[in-house]
Amino acid sequence: MAKRAKARLVDVARDAGVSPATVSRAMAQPDLLTPDTLARVHESARKLGYRPDGMARALASGRTMTIGAIVPTLDSTIFARVLQAMQSALAREGYQLLVASHEMNPAAETEAVRTLLTRGVDGLMLVGAERSQDAAMLLRTAGVPVVLSWVGTSDCAAVTVDNRLAGHLAARHLIGLGHRRIGMVVGHLPFNDRQQARLAGARQALHEAGLDLPGALVSEQGLTMAGGRAGCARLLELGEPPSAIIGGIDLFAIGCIQEAQSRGIAVPEALSVVGIDDIEMSAHITPALTTVMIPTARIGQLCAATLLAEIKGERRHEQTELPIELVVRQSTAAGR
Repeated sequence: MAKRAKARLVDVARDAGVSPATVSRAMAQPDLLTPDTLARVHESARKLGYRPDGMARALASGRTMTIGAIVPTLDSTIFARVLQAMQSALAREGYQLLVASHEMNPAAETEAVRTLLTRGVDGLMLVGAERSQDAAMLLRTAGVPVVLSWVGTSDCAAVTVDNRLAGHLAARHLIGLGHRRIGMVVGHLPFNDRQQARLAGARQALHEAGLDLPGALVSEQGLTMAGGRAGCARLLELGEPPSAIIGGIDLFAIGCIQEAQSRGIAVPEALSVVGIDDIEMSAHITPALTTVMIPTARIGQLCAATLLAEIKGERRHEQTELPIELVVRQSTAAGR
């Protein structure tokens, strides 16, 4: 049986009664055509089984139909959820997401920016506003839309949350329960403006209540549940341990609960714990975690929408701050 010849662009043009240039525009720049013409071209392409060559389409449109995303780590429920939301939104518009991570290493982030730009991505998403001078220069001269997430700057688009408020809400909740000696487990602070802001917000709330959060009550750890356990262990072994602990991320807080329970310390009766993020697991552990909700999926959706809008020339440097809120569950109780 003879193999059916692959449909060509000129075949679609002939069937639809338009020029080859019009078919090319229908695939690369559909906004330039009337709805009737676009519908005829798409119907002919469907009938003939025509599939535009990706490289040809990229050359015609000046786009590669790819978006780059650079996150601190791929070993994270938080960033996985953001990337999934971005990918879903981008796929609906025919884009693919290229992902890189830097493991909190400024030089690695710079190299990731350089590599993705070399691959011709049509836009970039990065986490936070703090980065090396080399990376900042690459972004300024990239010639493609850039959106920052969680923390932003005024010179490019951003989808952010108030990380300082997140720390403030967590600490104020514990203060309201009567806790006076509060500790905090945070990520390593260099090159992490999200954790810096959450710590600053907690300190501000304590200061407003006439209390403080000295360095001895702050433990910097890697962004894992094991880091939460290690940070909790250090705080509990102090001569005067805290009656409550804030986790700079939910994984820290969950690790704190596990460490406390392994030592026979009841949560929340003897130790209250608050997290920040509201990952899915937080509602299903025992006790369920009190936390500050960060809308991670929405961050991903809006990062994708913002980049697509800038690519189309519809917006520029749009700043969006998403609301956050305290979610009270069973891991906090009155201070002792």
